[in-house]
Amino acid sequence: MTNKDIIKGFRLLTQLMELHGANPFKTRAYSTAIQSMENAGTPLISLDNDQLIDLGFSKTMAEKLTTWFSSGVLSDLEDLKEKTPSGVIDMMALSGIGPKKIAALWKELDIDSLDKLQVACEENKVQTLKGFAAKTEAKILQQVHFLKENKKRLHYAKAEVIAKNISQFLDEKSCQHQWAGDLSLKREVVDTLSFTVKTESTSALKTVLEGMDQLKMDEQGSTPLTLRANTIDSDTPVEFYITSEEEYIKIAFQKSAAPEHLALRGSDDHPTLRDVLNKTSYSSEEDIYNNAGLPFFPVELREGEEYVGDFVKKGIPTLVEDQDLKGSLHNHSDYSDGQNTLREMAVFLKEKGYEYLGISDHSKTAFYANGLSVERIEQQHKEIDELNKELAPFKIFKGIESDILNDGSLDYDDDVLASFDFVVSSIHSPLTMDKPTATARLIKAIEHPATTILGHPTGRLLLRREGYPIDHKAVIDACAKHGVIIEINSSPWRLDLDWRWAKYALDQGVKLSLNPDAHAVEGYDDMHFGLLVGRKAGLTKEMTLNAMSSSEIEEYFTSRKK
Repeated sequence: MTNKDIIKGFRLLTQLMELHGANPFKTRAYSTAIQSMENAGTPLISLDNDQLIDLGFSKTMAEKLTTWFSSGVLSDLEDLKEKTPSGVIDMMALSGIGPKKIAALWKELDIDSLDKLQVACEENKVQTLKGFAAKTEAKILQQVHFLKENKKRLHYAKAEVIAKNISQFLDEKSCQHQWAGDLSLKREVVDTLSFTVKTESTSALKTVLEGMDQLKMDEQGSTPLTLRANTIDSDTPVEFYITSEEEYIKIAFQKSAAPEHLALRGSDDHPTLRDVLNKTSYSSEEDIYNNAGLPFFPVELREGEEYVGDFVKKGIPTLVEDQDLKGSLHNHSDYSDGQNTLREMAVFLKEKGYEYLGISDHSKTAFYANGLSVERIEQQHKEIDELNKELAPFKIFKGIESDILNDGSLDYDDDVLASFDFVVSSIHSPLTMDKPTATARLIKAIEHPATTILGHPTGRLLLRREGYPIDHKAVIDACAKHGVIIEINSSPWRLDLDWRWAKYALDQGVKLSLNPDAHAVEGYDDMHFGLLVGRKAGLTKEMTLNAMSSSEIEEYFTSRKK
């Protein structure tokens, strides 16, 4: 159980307490505990009762936590979940609709599921409740559609964990297999967990899979050549494509590529990949591409010509690898809303073999994230200077995630912005903008000389909220004109800039930075997911900002400021 898991449990508990009208003082006690959790710089599960009290938890709350850690059960939460229909809990994911309004929908209109809420909105019943205007009803309906569409889908990071567990199980049963579909393509959201499996018979694989307790088999949906199942926890579809030894390479390749990819050919004189697959069996994927007159495409690039057409003509670039990354930029410490101290963030990264850390805590307007006042910036910069002497040659670069304000200006005066080595400029609120407004706001920030990196350009949270609409070409062109880097925010919830536009950015000569937006030391590993997004766009080491060495990036920051 990570600190994030613990915080998530307590947040749901406070929401359910408010939903059921619990004593507000008791609810506030849990909310206060969440604040202590967010400020904890160490894994809570490793602490005993006295250590939790030393961190600021009350005696009662410390006891609840240690009981949860030892038993695996948070009894207050489980009691309230038993009293609450699962559909009502689903409704609590609606943005901007608090527990009291959820309670009104449940108690006054007998709405206890997203399906019932959708019908009520479509029949204009929701707006009849006190506090629910027609505009609120329309917003709820839009969100219901979004949540229902995405209910069984997974962030790639979560899908990867489940897929690795399934792969380990198949390996233990000596079932040769490969990932397929969304998994093999490393798409940011996975609709179905797909695998191609070499087996002597469908019934033999079925017997094997019945021993996996993570899955429930879908007998009705299965066919002679495809076994289907669903994950127990998220009900996400799982598919196993059955193939013989002779057909394994061919079928595994076919299932690893987007259907549009199979229409590629090297020239008019060559057959398409689909035609090639129909003609004979192959001993390697390289042979398949050779017969179509094409270079070998890594799995992440096996998309349609719209995204990879240039690679057919010019060849495949040498894609960036995890080991190419020399440092991590856009990270938060407990100076703002991070869990770890600046020292802990630096030492952890150094011990992992990286050369530098770019710290970029929130700016003053982000008061909800403990944004830095000018005085606290000066305090942080002094600590950075001291740590740089101690940790050399490892280097901490002084950065800030500056809010892009409503008019497109940056937080802080120019003299304060000039004190940083680099500035990540990001929009955090308001997010309800039309395309012209959002685009103009971003471009004005890009034009500011202090902006080094444009942060999460659309503000999206995958499977939770859509990003605000922007004119991607205009924004990317502005970055190219003004020499601004664009981040691929590597948090699995964001992966923003989207890979479909990262290729356009690279074509315009805009470098990308694989930024984890880490709020704890564990978050550094998210750079891997941003790297997969970059690889889908053809990102090379040379076009990756944080693949620069410490001396190279220091020189870049210095020249950029000049």
